[in-house]
Amino acid sequence: MDTGFIIDWLNLTLRWAHMIVGIAWIGASFYFIWLDNHLHKPLDPADAAKGIGGELWAVHGGGFYTAKKFTVAPEKLPPELHWFMWEAYTTLITGFLLLCLVYYHGAEVALIDPSVMALEKGEAIAIGLAFLAGGWLFYDRLCRSALGQDEAVLGGLLFLYCAVSAWALCHIFSGRGAYLHFGAMLGVIMVLNVYYVIIPGQRELVKAKQDGRVPDPKHGLMGRQRSVHNTYFTLPVLFTMISNHYAGLYGHAWNWVLLIMISIAGALVRVWFVQRHKGNANPLVLASGLVMLVLTAFAAVPRPTVDIGPPASLAEVQPVIQARCVSCHAAKPTQEGFSAPPKGVLLETADQLKARATMVNQQAWVSRVMPPGNLTNITEDERRTIARWFKGGAQ
Repeated sequence: MDTGFIIDWLNLTLRWAHMIVGIAWIGASFYFIWLDNHLHKPLDPADAAKGIGGELWAVHGGGFYTAKKFTVAPEKLPPELHWFMWEAYTTLITGFLLLCLVYYHGAEVALIDPSVMALEKGEAIAIGLAFLAGGWLFYDRLCRSALGQDEAVLGGLLFLYCAVSAWALCHIFSGRGAYLHFGAMLGVIMVLNVYYVIIPGQRELVKAKQDGRVPDPKHGLMGRQRSVHNTYFTLPVLFTMISNHYAGLYGHAWNWVLLIMISIAGALVRVWFVQRHKGNANPLVLASGLVMLVLTAFAAVPRPTVDIGPPASLAEVQPVIQARCVSCHAAKPTQEGFSAPPKGVLLETADQLKARATMVNQQAWVSRVMPPGNLTNITEDERRTIARWFKGGAQ
């Protein structure tokens, strides 16, 4: 069976599974944050006497629901408790397998860009894994240190670490690979927060109740801190998951700056939503997030280039496309690892090329992300020929 076909179906299956379990995890996380921020004093005084600190009434799907939260724990534990952890764990498992398939197995295409840094496949994979592991180790040690006791200081140091990581990744990998690894680093932190801090804290709470002792409050405080971090990491991570569709960002000369800016925008928007749940939403926070998003768009606008010369004809540009692009963008690709043209884009005929003229110019000349990793060794003059042809109206 064709290897490219197998890889395509593995990609599809893992991507679909990652999306499904990711929605389940993020949905549950967002819901519980919303729930916690909407709790009110119990209506029934008897509930308060039982140790219930807050409740929420809701209507959904044709029925009424009530959720109650104990200040510490119920007098007697029920026979069955529902835990929310496997959504996070399966998100990490499917995401890591997808990372291995797309960015490590296909490192020459998706991860390595010789114009950024000349790397062997093994070197690139090792660096990528080091960022994932190192990100968690640095973050966890920082949170557990004395600096982690001051949220303002901790937030500033985490921002600085993320900024340095974005800069480093974008100067090591292709823009696409850098963006994905930045999001994967944050995603690993989020899942390991669940595995090493949040769930153990919850287990300690249950065990303390079973043993008839007062639980150590530090577990609850640590779990809350990590949960807050997770919710603010979520929107930047979601952006990186879809960033491979936007070469104008990851292919930009200042791609690391754009990555930081759009991450700040996502975090600010999430901060506003959390504030809104609590009933004290600050419109300046939302406005700041939206302004940052607009500034990112302006910063990403392609800058005027030097004079590229006179317009080129179709006869001049077609040999370039045939030599450098058609090995992938053909009905039957000849490039190893491709069983179908990427995104269904065909560039074999003049009509197909003219129909995709804007995209070809954007990818090959403006953002310069194609061919990926410059697999086909396109030259600067050939890129300029594409730009000259587009400048002349792509006729």
